[in-house]
Formats: sequence, C-alpha cells, structure tokens
Amino acid sequence: MWIILGLIAIAATVLNLFLYFSGKDHKLAMALGLSFTALTMCAEYSLVSQWVKAEDWSALEDVVPTMERALWVLVIVSILLNTAPMLIGRKKQKHVKKIDKE
Repeated sequence: MWIILGLIAIAATVLNLFLYFSGKDHKLAMALGLSFTALTMCAEYSLVSQWVKAEDWSALEDVVPTMERALWVLVIVSILLNTAPMLIGRKKQKHVKKIDKE
C-alpha cells in the first residue's frame, strides 16, 4: 500500500510543478502531494507495526535502518518540491511590487 501512496505522492508533486510552470492554479496539487506523502508515511508505519506484532525481528533489522534514512530524505524533498512554487511565487510578487514602486 505504501508504494501506491508514494507513487501517487510523486505524481501529485510532478503535477504541482507542471501546473505552476504552466501558469495554472497548483494549490490543490500541492495539497495532494503533501497529503499523500503523509499517507505514505502512515502506511509505512503500519507495515512496521505489523512486523512488530508478528515478532518478525529479521524484517525489522533488515528494513528499518535503511528505510529510516530514505524516508527522511524523501519527505524533506517532497516538502521542498511541493512548497517551492509557493516560495518562488512570493519572491516574484515582492520583485513586482518593488518594480511598481520605482
């Protein structure tokens, strides 16, 4: 399940960036990208919880240390990519206001 949610999060993030650069409203895609990133994290946590309940310690020892680093990186990248259009838009607005004042 977490793979499907992760792929949807990636697709929503790509859509967010595409809509921004094509000049269209991208806020819904941004919200979807961040939401599906959060859902991916919840699904991964549920999987780890199932392994703990089943006392599958070998799966935990193999997967958790690597996935921890990967999930941190992927969540940070997702946040940066999904909020970049909003931050770029603010910077452009400030630049336009500065030019208008001159």
